[in-house]
Amino acid sequence: MFKTKLSESRAWEKFYTSKLMRRHIGAIAVLILISLLSSLSGTPVDHTISNCWEGFLWGLADPVISLDCLVGIVAIGLLSSVFVRGAAIAGCFILASVLGIVIHTFQLNLPGTEIAIAISTIVFGTILMMPNQPNFMALLSVGVTAGLFQGYADASSIIGAGMIPLVAYILGITLTLFAVVMSAREIGGAIGMREINQILPWRIRIAGFSFCAIGIVFLSNSII
Repeated sequence: MFKTKLSESRAWEKFYTSKLMRRHIGAIAVLILISLLSSLSGTPVDHTISNCWEGFLWGLADPVISLDCLVGIVAIGLLSSVFVRGAAIAGCFILASVLGIVIHTFQLNLPGTEIAIAISTIVFGTILMMPNQPNFMALLSVGVTAGLFQGYADASSIIGAGMIPLVAYILGITLTLFAVVMSAREIGGAIGMREINQILPWRIRIAGFSFCAIGIVFLSNSII
């Protein structure tokens, strides 16, 4: 009797995990589609923010408008699931993004932003294709660097905005980053990325190849 109930409990847990993972995958797929359509339709990256509501909405939207930024966010979430302390990697990435916004707000120069974002996307994709798990400190360093440049790039629209719109923008961008990173982290955990001494699943390696290709395209466009 006890074994039967235990088996039923595990079956329901497995079903719930699978259903939740599909939802996470679906949500990220929709965001990537939105980002791709925005790039193809020429949605303006440069925009002005005049009030609190616009600041919040653009904060929600900016991380997913640029495809190379979005795949970098997804990649850092997937890779963070490898480690027990991976939430620290995701958290530092988000904090670095906010710091990048602050740096741009004070009009401090951070050169080569687009090139740095493209290179970080290539690095993330390469790590996802590697047969062995990455080093924690190395991934943390790359994540912080990528977050810094992504936040700096996103903040170009809020130069000259007031303090309240700025706070609303930071709140919106933090919510989006947290949702995407943690969803990707849950996907990585569900497919077994955090199991000890296990190579990364082949689906993740295919995603890494795709991320590398996207990063190379954006890098070539930034250099030309």
